[in-house]
Amino acid sequence: MSKHIYIYSPSSAVRDKAAFRRGVKRLQALGHTVEVDEAALSSHQRFAGDDETRLAAIGRAAASGAQIALISRGGYGLTRILDAIPYKAVAKAVSRGTEFVGLSDFTAFQNALLAKTGAVSWAGPSVGEDFGAVDGPDDIMEACFDDLICGQGEGTGWRLPARDGEAPTLRHVHDAVLWGGNLSVLVSLLGTPYFPGVDKGVLFLEDVHEHPYRLERMLDQLRHAGVLARQRAVVLGQFTSFKKVPHDKGFSLRTVVDRLRSQLKVPVLTGLPFGHVPTKVLLPVGAKVEMALDGRDVFMVWGHRDAHHGHHHH
Repeated sequence: MSKHIYIYSPSSAVRDKAAFRRGVKRLQALGHTVEVDEAALSSHQRFAGDDETRLAAIGRAAASGAQIALISRGGYGLTRILDAIPYKAVAKAVSRGTEFVGLSDFTAFQNALLAKTGAVSWAGPSVGEDFGAVDGPDDIMEACFDDLICGQGEGTGWRLPARDGEAPTLRHVHDAVLWGGNLSVLVSLLGTPYFPGVDKGVLFLEDVHEHPYRLERMLDQLRHAGVLARQRAVVLGQFTSFKKVPHDKGFSLRTVVDRLRSQLKVPVLTGLPFGHVPTKVLLPVGAKVEMALDGRDVFMVWGHRDAHHGHHHH
């Protein structure tokens, strides 16, 4: 199914232009019409153009009429402009069928959009890192992206890793809002109007380049703020690219997860295939989901999402 994909750069400057070009070519090879925003390769300091340039790019993405608005990359840049993003225009674009897809720094955009309008966007790939990967895109990521394009994706599933201890008990979760994304970015929104006050939701989290003690500090910030206890479940994705040091003396990611579980009544599920890793599923930020656990197998279902009629279950 050929779709119109709009590629824009709301965050950091595209430095790996070869990966960007590979990503664009790959999307075209899949049969899609790819429209690259006029400022996609702009550069100002570390950003893809100054703040006004990137805000204008978001406006163009919203006005594009594309089925998918896909970020070139994450990095840093969206928290700077959260007070100027045209949320109503973005929400209107979503209601007309444009799916906004991204991750990492895009977490700020997604949660601000949810807080301000309730509109759903998708945690998923970026052009360079994912579609432009040297060895080609990951099969599972591409299949999930294809499901989104065809309107087929109705859920995801994964197996809890045995290394993360015994499987927590999870009562069937029904009608809970899925939200979250990158932990560092999400924590930077606490106490602002851009932090979604989601109660009884399913919070998913991932991060990259953060040592386990820093992850614990951020998780504790969410816990002390009362955010974690208000959820139906906390789902941990992939936490990657950090270096342990000798004086950790056994303190590890497992330590952080075990302690979090001991302090929360809310189930903490691990192993979600999402984060700064090639194999990533697409997740609807702001959509209602159902979740069930069968042994170590987790099922998360959002049913068929129709942009024009809200969502309904078949």
